[in-house]
Amino acid sequence: AGIAVPDTALTRDVTEYIRDTEDDLLYHHSRRVYFFGALLGQAQELSVDHELLYAAAMFHDRGLTDTYSDSMLRFEVDGANEVREFLLERGASQERAHNAWLGIALHTTPGVPEFMAPEIALVSAGVETDVLGMHFDQVTDAQRRAVVEAHPRPDFKNRILAAFTDGLKDRP
Repeated sequence: AGIAVPDTALTRDVTEYIRDTEDDLLYHHSRRVYFFGALLGQAQELSVDHELLYAAAMFHDRGLTDTYSDSMLRFEVDGANEVREFLLERGASQERAHNAWLGIALHTTPGVPEFMAPEIALVSAGVETDVLGMHFDQVTDAQRRAVVEAHPRPDFKNRILAAFTDGLKDRP
C-alpha cells in the first residue's frame, strides 16, 4: 500500500520479539494497526516517526498474552510498560519511550489520543480502522486490500473477541 516498515535494528528486534511471543492473530492485527496508522498519517500529511509507531503498534496488545495472565493492571498498561522497557533497553530516549507508552496505554480511550503526538494518535486510529472499520474514508480500497492481503483477517471478529475474553478473564 506504499508504506514500509523501517529497516532498522530496532524494528527488526521488535518483529523478532513479537513473532516469538505472540500468536498469528495478534501479530497480523498489530501489523495492520501499523500499516493503517501509517496510511492515515500519510493521508493527514503528518510528520511521523515510523519506527516509534511500529514499536507501539506491535506491542499494543501484549497485555492480552499469557505473559500477563496474572497481572492486575489494565492490559493496555502491561503492553505500555513492556514497550517502554524494551525501547529504553535499546537506547531510546525517555521521550520516545514515553510516547510509545502513551500510544499503547491510550489506544482504547476514544477522543484523547487524536490530540496528542502523531505516533500516539495513529496507534489508536490504526486500531479503530482494523477493529471498528473507522477512518475508511481516509484510505483507498486498494490500500485496504493491500494491507489485508499482506496480513489476513480470517474470522478476525470472533478470534479477537476470544483473545480479549481469554486475555482478560483473570483480571479484576
